[in-house]
Amino acid sequence: MSSALFSGGRELAGTGPLYLQLQRQIAAAIADGALRPGDSLPPERDLALQTGLSRVTVRKAVEGLVATGQLVQRRGSGTFVAQKVERFQQALSLLTSFTEDMARRGRIVESDWLSRQLDAPAPEELMALGLTMGERVARLERIRRSDGLPLAIERASLPATLLPNPEEVTTSLYAVLEQRGVRPVRAVQRLSATNLAPREADRLEVPPGSAALRIERIGYLPDGRVVEFTRSLYRGDAYDFAVDLTLAPWDKGAETKGKDQ
Repeated sequence: MSSALFSGGRELAGTGPLYLQLQRQIAAAIADGALRPGDSLPPERDLALQTGLSRVTVRKAVEGLVATGQLVQRRGSGTFVAQKVERFQQALSLLTSFTEDMARRGRIVESDWLSRQLDAPAPEELMALGLTMGERVARLERIRRSDGLPLAIERASLPATLLPNPEEVTTSLYAVLEQRGVRPVRAVQRLSATNLAPREADRLEVPPGSAALRIERIGYLPDGRVVEFTRSLYRGDAYDFAVDLTLAPWDKGAETKGKDQ
């Protein structure tokens, strides 16, 4: 980092507060490729010594670049140049899994598992899955990555009778359900906009308060039973969801009836 910033004639220059000058210096190093995605910055104390600035000034400069998404901070790891984010478009008319969707795009899929366990259902799981008191749920929570970039936090709940061993799921949940003969054939999805809380933002490596899409999916078997209740948070800077709309049939009789009333 220091060699990228302070070699080849790079020095703090320009007008305005010192923290803005340092921000511009780092941003310029990112823009011209001297600092590449994934490169780490020195600790705040070291960067202050290298620049001759106070730690408060360095902190303010770095926080500004984190807020604009050029840098990311990971707890216990440090500050890094943000990865370039490619936007993905997904059709809402297709019932597919994250793993299947990324495989069609030729992407490598990874999961950071947060939990895989059987547990007593929460009230919302009881209602969504149509369970009774005393039944258990298989609960899966993970961070979904594509080519190393975290894109979504996924929380899936299923009746334990349909997935008695959550550890069986290592990559695609739908692939496991298909093997067991209980893959959903239709689903109802609800989308809403939200802003990420600090913990969620840290997991997705974006600034707190970043825009995200909250998706709730309830999947059904052919006989109408609910097989999955999934709640996901998708990075707003990485995903577009598209719907193919067609013109509704024109009901001339309804129009005539409306005029008569």
